[in-house]
Amino acid sequence: MSLNEKKATESTTNGAQTMINGANIVVQALINCGVKTVFAYPGGFSIPLHQAFTRYRDQIRVVLPRHEQGGGFAAQGYARATGEVGVCMTTSGPGLTNIITSIADAKLDSVPIVIIAGQVNLTDVGSDSFQETPTTEVCRCITKHHYLVQRVEDLARVVDEAIFVAKSGRPGPVLIDIPKNLQVEQCYPNFAEPRNLPGYPEKNPEIDSEAICDVVERINAAKRPLILAGGGVVSADACALLRNVVEKTGIPVATTMTGLAGFPRDDKNAVGMVGMHGTYATNMAARECDLLLAFGVRFSDRVVGARDSFAPRAQIIHFDVDPSEFNKVKKAKRTVLGHLKDSLAALDSELARSYKPVDLTEWRERIAAWRASKPVQYSFDEIEKAEDLITPQYAISEFSKATQDLDTIVTTGVGQHQMWTTLFYRFNKPRTWISSCGLGTMGFGLPAAIGAKVARPESLVVAVEGDGSLQMNIQEMATCVAENIPVKVLLVNNQHLGMVMQWEDRFFKKNRANTYLGKVSDPENFGGGDGYHLPSRYPDFAAIARGYGWEAVSVEKRADYPEALRRMLESDGPFLLDLRVPYCEHVLPMIPPGGSVETIICE
Repeated sequence: MSLNEKKATESTTNGAQTMINGANIVVQALINCGVKTVFAYPGGFSIPLHQAFTRYRDQIRVVLPRHEQGGGFAAQGYARATGEVGVCMTTSGPGLTNIITSIADAKLDSVPIVIIAGQVNLTDVGSDSFQETPTTEVCRCITKHHYLVQRVEDLARVVDEAIFVAKSGRPGPVLIDIPKNLQVEQCYPNFAEPRNLPGYPEKNPEIDSEAICDVVERINAAKRPLILAGGGVVSADACALLRNVVEKTGIPVATTMTGLAGFPRDDKNAVGMVGMHGTYATNMAARECDLLLAFGVRFSDRVVGARDSFAPRAQIIHFDVDPSEFNKVKKAKRTVLGHLKDSLAALDSELARSYKPVDLTEWRERIAAWRASKPVQYSFDEIEKAEDLITPQYAISEFSKATQDLDTIVTTGVGQHQMWTTLFYRFNKPRTWISSCGLGTMGFGLPAAIGAKVARPESLVVAVEGDGSLQMNIQEMATCVAENIPVKVLLVNNQHLGMVMQWEDRFFKKNRANTYLGKVSDPENFGGGDGYHLPSRYPDFAAIARGYGWEAVSVEKRADYPEALRRMLESDGPFLLDLRVPYCEHVLPMIPPGGSVETIICE
């Protein structure tokens, strides 16, 4: 039975069904599906929908972002923090095109969101009328499913289907395009109408028991097994089952970037993150393992690098709910199709029945030796001029220590600050790490933090941002104050597009090409300085934040950081901590693009 069917009688009066308009049908259908929050920006072709939301204020909250892209990322933050479907809404034309980046981002990271878009009247579709965009055609390749609704009678069913499709199987974004005339037309709604999804499975596939038995036999025979946990472990809510498997077998665990919080960083079996900015030990473990159990991963180029050099000695066992991922990048010896929660439960049961304990002491010692030889670390002693400056690595490490005992969710923008967070923040609980991993979208961190905070108001939510990334959606500071959403921003401010600058340093002979974000006071060196100090700091982010009604402070001296961090964490409202850091720092380790662990650059 669908969620709508459970409340099918809510639109009746004295036993006789009441005729209502399409906008009210949409809102009631969302409520029937358990949606409690919508991130929505109004426009001419979504006015009836917004009017309808005002009549249901006691049942569903509408959060007004200051940009449609911010609303899309907030819906993602909501979904990633809870596992529920995030919902956002926009008007047609430019409103829809503004939200496209967040749709593409959700598609690559498999995030369940539903996007509701207003559209011109059905009779005007295709006539190039004011603010018309061929929405479904534009979004066809970046959605899991999409609708252009053509009958008001279909709205209740379509909303229910969209919520179901977004969350089921491999999660992803679903678009509903609703012409304005259908928003005002009336009908007798049927909230109990069955879903019409021919060819789409209502249930997860059955797990192949023969495949699971074969996997356990391979585990029993392995001398150097490694688990690679991806974002699918988190999205499937299978983290507890993963821990069960590891407790039974003692197999070391590596994670992808999206899977970072899927296995506790402080667990004795945790190795670290694999890939371009993964640790030396983790990448070596991937190279030397003889069995790789890949749970919910897609073997992206940032994980694999040179394909032939990734896990070249391993039998790869690939578990996934999406068969299109099998053998797409790395050829698997065995594939296990199914929802990861089901497949790991089956594996856990079979391990309890037929696992034969293997002594992995030598394998663990090799991993420990790799970790000791090239640890992830930072040092002040190497930088004489930075004696009292705040290095980003130190800032993230201290932030991690200060929040380990708190209920903390961390979001990030995209760039060096994002990678430093993966390396120096110790994530130990699922759904506490929210970042744009597949699309790598700058401007993600602040609006995603808004969505996470709305979803989990009891949690401390901190967006670790870079100065370039923050400015992509800085207007969402207004949303935080207007909507009483007290998120925090830890700003790693180096006045540069840091990751691009790092590539310039490493691969383009330090030639600066539009990566300096401050005032260009000297055309030859783009602001001057010695790599540690800049002659000026522009813009003044603390002043901007205070203009939006935030508390804010800027610090540059290391001695001032602990007190400023304490103030941010203990503040009741939105707070920005502007850390003015050296711009010479690089994110290391780093495997050059297309490279292998043999080419890794370490501190």
